[in-house]
Amino acid sequence: MKRRRQLLAAFAATVVAATGGFIVTNTPAAQAHGATMFPGSRTWFCYQDGLRDNGQIIAYNPACAQAIAQTGTTPLYNWFAVLRSDAGGRTVGFIPDGQLCSGGTGGPYDFTAYNAVRNDWPLTHLTSGANITFRHSNWARHPGTFFLAITRPSWTPSMPVTWADLQEFASVTNPPDNGGPGALNYYFWNAQLPAGRTGRAIIYIRWVRSDSNENFFSCSDVIFDGGSGEVTGVGPNQSLPPPSSPGPGPSSPGPNPGASCTATYSRVGEWPGSPGGFQGQITVRNNSSTASIGSWTVTATWINGQAVTQSWDSTFTQSGAVTTFRNANYNGTIAPSGNRTLGFLGTWTGANSGPNLTCTST
Repeated sequence: MKRRRQLLAAFAATVVAATGGFIVTNTPAAQAHGATMFPGSRTWFCYQDGLRDNGQIIAYNPACAQAIAQTGTTPLYNWFAVLRSDAGGRTVGFIPDGQLCSGGTGGPYDFTAYNAVRNDWPLTHLTSGANITFRHSNWARHPGTFFLAITRPSWTPSMPVTWADLQEFASVTNPPDNGGPGALNYYFWNAQLPAGRTGRAIIYIRWVRSDSNENFFSCSDVIFDGGSGEVTGVGPNQSLPPPSSPGPGPSSPGPNPGASCTATYSRVGEWPGSPGGFQGQITVRNNSSTASIGSWTVTATWINGQAVTQSWDSTFTQSGAVTTFRNANYNGTIAPSGNRTLGFLGTWTGANSGPNLTCTST
């Protein structure tokens, strides 16, 4: 991540100097680092709810749709970045009541729409008193402690979330993870849910880094109705099954030569010039629901004379109108039904249509 920011900063400085300070961009490159994936946080579930095959995010869930209408899709492309870099473990007063789900307003992205008081956020169905396996994205790895709290029985979805509503029930320091950062991998740990609960609640998780003042915040909407992790309110069918149980090391089967991949392209932003410049992103998806991918290659054939100048989370070669992206040495594995993303910078003249993509994997 640090290398990515250095690359973008250096390129941006060059473009500013060359174009008199005019840069157009739609979706900033991701900056950080982790949100709760089970029970799913609002940002993780809304990202899952709306992500389409072409890389666009168009919500099915009405609460997610309203959040997008308020703050756009940029926060969801960075669903793992609900953070404050200056928190240092501070809570009451530092993050105002009613803004707990967004971590206040001082983070890199505007998540304030995810504080909305409504009863139709995506919902995880649980059993009170059960011992469950929590999952929290490790998009970037950091040492630290996860603090788990739940709203009191008196709280209802018609109320904002305040610090007085919360009671802490568990914590864990430096739990294991199921794979490397920069993908849909996660830390995981077991914890017992509070007993004697029925109805709706929010599980609030703070991740307090021990190596910096950066803290992360997640609101997960749950209902205690005897469920075992089923999810409602996500995707075209508005339902998801419970997740499979993780274990030490990668949780999926080994690489399978029969596994296949697809690749989708999105243009993050572009700026004029002679030639002009642009930033793109490609998402590589594992089409198998049972086997993992061990390595992948994406071939992009451009139709308007575009050329890639640098990339991150991949290596690339350019030959005429064809760019070949290969996984980096740390992100070749893609779990069943999982995905990886790579980013790049390039030049264009005349028009800037998207490339034709092919994906191969082993």
